Amino acid sequence: MNRSARAFWLRSPGHGELRDLTLAEPAEDEVLVRALYSGVSRGTETLVFRGGVPESQHAAMRAPFQEGDFPGPVKYGYLSVGTVEEGPDALTGRTVFCLYPHQSRYVVPVNAVTVVPEGVPAARAVLAGTVETAVNALWDAAPRIGDRIAVVGGGMVGCSVAALLARFPGVRLQLVDADPARAKTAEALGVDFATPESALGDRDLVVHASATEAGLTRALQLLAPEGTVVELSWYGDRRVALPLGEAFHSRRLTVRSSQVGTVSPGARAGRTYADRMALALDLLADPALDALITGESAFEQLPDVMPKLASGEIPALCHRIRYTETGLT
Repeated sequence: MNRSARAFWLRSPGHGELRDLTLAEPAEDEVLVRALYSGVSRGTETLVFRGGVPESQHAAMRAPFQEGDFPGPVKYGYLSVGTVEEGPDALTGRTVFCLYPHQSRYVVPVNAVTVVPEGVPAARAVLAGTVETAVNALWDAAPRIGDRIAVVGGGMVGCSVAALLARFPGVRLQLVDADPARAKTAEALGVDFATPESALGDRDLVVHASATEAGLTRALQLLAPEGTVVELSWYGDRRVALPLGEAFHSRRLTVRSSQVGTVSPGARAGRTYADRMALALDLLADPALDALITGESAFEQLPDVMPKLASGEIPALCHRIRYTETGLT
């Protein structure tokens, strides 16, 4: 069995490279996975690529199978879909999702992979990690039937949240983004769109995911009295100023954080990380979520593509990386 592989490493902030390696033989409780696709989460991964992870958050920001340390050299990523080449009979030949960096083949424990349901294409399954974040956010937010809701920030996470909220009965929902081009994505998801200036106010709940100070300020402005902003943005080493004077106290507004590293206490008792991931993959049966994948490149191109994603030269929600047999060795 071929156990050669190539991995994408951040050599230093702003500079990536592919490295060759040879994998160890998998143990009885491990699987060897051949990658089919991986996804670049433009927010977090490009922040890592730029070297923007604060030293105080180096431990908290570690990905499950990260190698190296911030700011680099580091192997980072968490959206991989592949085929099990070696492992237990029940898994061999199955398509699986794993929170693994960009690498052509890898060996991981059996419990680190989740089988992709038959109705979910492998090419769409790269979104599982982001949809899992959206599931956790909605467990935290606890929207109710008939709520007036805005999602501020039409990036990968914000669009995932909006896509799931669009299924809630009676919810009056807007996706709010400064880029008018996001209107097309919103339409594909079946969601109303507005720019920050035209967004409807008096919202019971606002989910904020723009990772900008202006976006969070606008999220507060859109709230009805007693309303809540659920903050999903990761700001790295940037400081954010908020207008907590004015009407913040008199209107009894709330800002609360949501982070996927812990299963939300708002979930049903006993829900595990594995349960959350399995749910995210089931939800990906909806073809509307293909709208979140806005580009694709070959794995060999990743060292050249990542700087363009980080700079915005390639505008993207999720940028998919494609692996071919010729690129595995």
